[in-house]
Amino acid sequence: MDWREALMTRMLRIATILRLDKMLRIKGQTHPFTDYFKDLEKSKAVRNIFGEKTEEVLRNLRVEFTWVRSYMWVNNTDGHLTISTHYMNNGDKIDIYLDLIHELVHVKQFMEGKELFDSRYNYVDRTTEVEAYRQAVEEAKNLGLSDEEICRYLKTEWMSNGDLKRLAKALNINCK
Repeated sequence: MDWREALMTRMLRIATILRLDKMLRIKGQTHPFTDYFKDLEKSKAVRNIFGEKTEEVLRNLRVEFTWVRSYMWVNNTDGHLTISTHYMNNGDKIDIYLDLIHELVHVKQFMEGKELFDSRYNYVDRTTEVEAYRQAVEEAKNLGLSDEEICRYLKTEWMSNGDLKRLAKALNINCK
C-alpha cells in the first residue's frame, strides 16, 4: 500500500471512530454475506466464534463492498462488514481469510454491545483487537503459518514496530 492509500485508510478509521462515516457517504448497498462467502460456516475457526449460532449469524450478516482502498472493517452503526473491492481483488487470499476471521470476531463483539473503537486505548492495546487478532493468529497457526509469516500478516501501516512487538507478545508470537 502506498502513502496515499495509507493516508486514506487512516482518515477512514478516524471518520469511523468519530462516527463521520454517514456524512462522508461512504456507505453503499449491502448484500447477504453468504452470497459472497460460501461455506465459511463450515470453518472450525468461524464455528469457534459463533458456536451453534454460526449459520444464523452468517445468514443475517450483511456485507458492503467499497471503493475505498483499504482492507475490511465492521460498521459501528449496524455491525455489517465493509470490504474494499481493491483488497478483495488484489489481496493475498490467506490474509483475506484471516482478516475475515478477525472481523467476524468484531461482528460478535458488536452483537455483544462491546465498544469496537475505544479511542482511550492504542489500537494494539484494545481488548477487542487483541481478542480478534488472537482468533486470526490461532487460525494462521492451524494453517501452518510460521511466526515470521504471522508477523508479516499482523504488520499494518498504522502500526509502529513497537506496536507490532507489543501485539505479538500479547499473542505469543515471536516477531524479530
